[in-house]
Amino acid sequence: MRTHGWSGSAPADDAEAIDRIVAAARRAIDRSGDEFSIAEVARDLGITRQTVYRYFPSVETLLTATAIAHTEQFLNVLAERLGDIRDPATAVVEGIAYTLEQLPEEKYLGLLLRPGRASAFSAGVTSDTARSFGRSILERFSVDWVAAGLSGAVLDELVEHMLRIVQSFVIDPGRPPRRGTELRDYLSKWVAPALSPR
Repeated sequence: MRTHGWSGSAPADDAEAIDRIVAAARRAIDRSGDEFSIAEVARDLGITRQTVYRYFPSVETLLTATAIAHTEQFLNVLAERLGDIRDPATAVVEGIAYTLEQLPEEKYLGLLLRPGRASAFSAGVTSDTARSFGRSILERFSVDWVAAGLSGAVLDELVEHMLRIVQSFVIDPGRPPRRGTELRDYLSKWVAPALSPR
């Protein structure tokens, strides 16, 4: 890690450097929306653009990292909403439906997934970062995934399936978009059967 720059206060390690860059990106997003630039982030931190690029090779990767870093509150609310649900199919349907309904209210995730950005997100919907994020969502549910026969690689595939469903609804919400009971009925009909006991 280089020690010059950083407005005279170099980070202790790469993890701190990443945290500072993500925090600066959040401030830039608050000022400029998703049109922020790497140069803006670098200026804020007193470093070069090349230093930012060492940690985040593009604006998209930095936007993704910033969105994921600021979703803890959303995950807590989702976990609380699904807290009493023990049935895997019901939890997955409600998890997808609630996520889709809340995206417009989620500033950072909303920036990442809104129309126009969705194609950038699409390429990474099954990335390690996205799958890790999806797995963290499932692990907050009250469902006993192991007892339901969903663990290891099978649970990872479920995460991928859920991410792909969210992706498809973000890219094309339908005409008119399904909401509320209609959305849940659709997901119950077409997604829930995949979680039936085998």
